Amino acid sequence: MAETPASDSPTWTQRFWWLLAAVFVARVGVMLLFVNGADLAGDEAYYWDWGRRPDWCYYSKPPMIGWMMGVIGWLTGNEEWGIRFSALLLGTVTLVIIHRMALLLTDARTAFLTAVLVLLTIANAGLNLLLTIDAPLLLCWTLGLLLFWLAAQKPSCNIRWLALTLVIGLGTLSKQMMLVFPALMIFFGIVSREDRALLRNPRMWLAILLGMSSIIPVLRWNQSHGWITLEHTKHHFDAAKLDFLGWLSRTLENVGLQALIYTPVTFAAMVAAMIAVVKLRKDLSRQLTYIALAAVPGLACFALLALRQRINPNWPAVFFVPAFILAAVWLRGVSPFKAHPGWERWSLRVGGTLVLIVHLALVIIFSTDLKGIDKLASLRGWNEAGIEAQKFLDQVPDKKNTFVMALSHRYNAAEMAFYMPSHPRVYRWEPSGTVQSQYEIWPGPEERIGSDALILEPGPNPALLQSTEFTEAFEKLEKRGSIRIPLGRRVMEFTVYLGHNLRAWKPVRPQ
Repeated sequence: MAETPASDSPTWTQRFWWLLAAVFVARVGVMLLFVNGADLAGDEAYYWDWGRRPDWCYYSKPPMIGWMMGVIGWLTGNEEWGIRFSALLLGTVTLVIIHRMALLLTDARTAFLTAVLVLLTIANAGLNLLLTIDAPLLLCWTLGLLLFWLAAQKPSCNIRWLALTLVIGLGTLSKQMMLVFPALMIFFGIVSREDRALLRNPRMWLAILLGMSSIIPVLRWNQSHGWITLEHTKHHFDAAKLDFLGWLSRTLENVGLQALIYTPVTFAAMVAAMIAVVKLRKDLSRQLTYIALAAVPGLACFALLALRQRINPNWPAVFFVPAFILAAVWLRGVSPFKAHPGWERWSLRVGGTLVLIVHLALVIIFSTDLKGIDKLASLRGWNEAGIEAQKFLDQVPDKKNTFVMALSHRYNAAEMAFYMPSHPRVYRWEPSGTVQSQYEIWPGPEERIGSDALILEPGPNPALLQSTEFTEAFEKLEKRGSIRIPLGRRVMEFTVYLGHNLRAWKPVRPQ
C-alpha cells in the first residue's frame, strides 16, 4: 500500500497519543459524574452477582464477565466506581489496539482517522461507561485480528501463534461470537494467494484447536445443566410473523439503530467502502483484503439476518471494528479508492456533534435535577432502595437466620444484592417454575428450610398474599412495610414482607 511521507509521519501517531490522553482524562471526569448520578445498569449488577460465585459458565454467557466482575469487586471492595473504571480501561485499551492494527495495515494518518471515527460514536461512548459482556469480547477480537496479522507476517514465530492461541481462548470464554474467529482465519488463508501457505502451517491449526478447546469446560457445564445456555441462545433467533408494514418497520429499525450508534455519515461511509471493496476485490492489496474479509462477510450475514428478525445492535459489533479501518481508507482515498474529503468532513462533524450532545446531556442530567426523568429511571433509585431494604433486614427478629428474596425481574435481585450495604445473597422466585435466569440455576430457598425470609415485591399493587405457593411455604407471612423512592414522575416501590419459618420449597430444575 503506497504511503507518502506526510501520511506516514510520526506526527500523526503523536497526535493519536495526545488525543487519547485528552479523551481519557475527559472520560474519567464524565465517569465520576456518572457514578455520582447513576446506579449500575441491571445487567452490570447481574454480572456482578455472577462474580461472587465463579463458575465455568452461567445461564446466558460464558464465564469471563463473571470472573472479571469477581476480580473487580475483590480489588475495589465492590464499589461502583471500580466497575465503571474497568469499562473505561477496557475501552481505552481496545482503541489503542485498533489504532495499532490500522497503523500496521495502512499508514499513520489513516490510523489516526480510524481512531477518531471510533471515538466519535455513541457506541464507543457507551462502551467506556457501561461494563457489558461486549467489552472483553471486543478487546479479545481486536487483539486477535492484530495477532493473526502479525503471525501471518512471520508464520514461523511460535510466540505470535501462542499469543493468538491465548486470545482465542479468552475470547471464547467471553462470548460465543468468538467461535467465528477461526473461520475468519481459514477464510483469509483461502482467499489471499500470498497466505495460502498458512493452511499448511500446523501452528495455525494448533492455535485454532487449542484456543477453541477453552469451550470444553463450558460445554461440560452446559451438559450438566440441561444445555441451558444453548436453549437461551436459540431464542435470540426466534422471528415474529409480521405483515409487510411490520416487517419494513422492524428492518428499518435494525438499520436505523446501527446508523445511530455508529453515527449516520460514518455508517454510510462504511457501507460505501464495503460495496467498493467488493467491486474492486481484484485490485485490493493484501492488507485491504484482510480488512475486507474481517468486516464484509460478517456484516453481510447480519444484514440478511436483519431481514428476518430483530437484531440487537451489539451483535455485529466485532465486524464493525475492521469496518472503521475500511471506512478511513475509503474516505482518504488510499489506492485503489478515490478520496472523499467531503464525506470525511461531514463524518467527523456529525459524529463529533452527536458525541458532544451525548456527553453534554450526561453532564447536564447528572449534575441537575433532570436526573430524575423517566427515561433514566432504570439507572436511579437502587442505591436508596437498597439502603431502605437493609434497614428492614436489620430490624428482623433473627437477622442471622433470615435470607433475602426479590420477586419479578432478575434485575431486582441483582440490584438489591449490590446496593444493600451488607451485599446479602439474594434469591429470586420464578413463578413459571422454569429456568429464566442464573438465579434459578443456583440453589434456591430450598437450601434455607427453617429460615425466615425478607421478601421484596415490586410494584404498587402487591399480590404475594394471593399466592398459595408462598402462603403454604411459610408458617406465616407478615407485611412489614414498603419502600418508596421518588424518581421524577415515577416512583420505585417495593412491598416488604417477612416470611416466618420456611417449611418447604420446590426447587427449579433445568429441563
